[in-house]
Amino acid sequence: MAVTLMNPNGLPEIDAYRQVSIASGAKLAFIAGQVAWDAEGRTVGEGDLAAQVEQCYLNIATALAEAGGSFGGVAKLTVYVVDWTPDKMPLLLEGISRAAAKLGVTPVPPATLLGVAALDVPDHLVEIEATAVLD
Repeated sequence: MAVTLMNPNGLPEIDAYRQVSIASGAKLAFIAGQVAWDAEGRTVGEGDLAAQVEQCYLNIATALAEAGGSFGGVAKLTVYVVDWTPDKMPLLLEGISRAAAKLGVTPVPPATLLGVAALDVPDHLVEIEATAVLD
């Protein structure tokens, strides 16, 4: 595996992600922020944060597959959520869980979560970008 995920001693263990990823390999993929668009550019899950998170993860997996990789090679995620408040965490985790079940993975690479005022399309509630190791 090109990416090893870990929680170092002295840092808290977080269920939703690991604190560190150690990547080996020479070929990296930088996936642009993915939003809840289907293949035809239609917004999936309008008004539903969990559904949009799920679609973002599925879109990342699609991009990685086309590049010759998989979600297992993701070294880092950055998640942007419109009008973030901590009470939205269960919906975020639900979307991740649903995507994980569809993809057959445990997506826990290091992640940064940022609250933002808005995204490029008013119907989009979340955008997620990824950095992955392909080999």
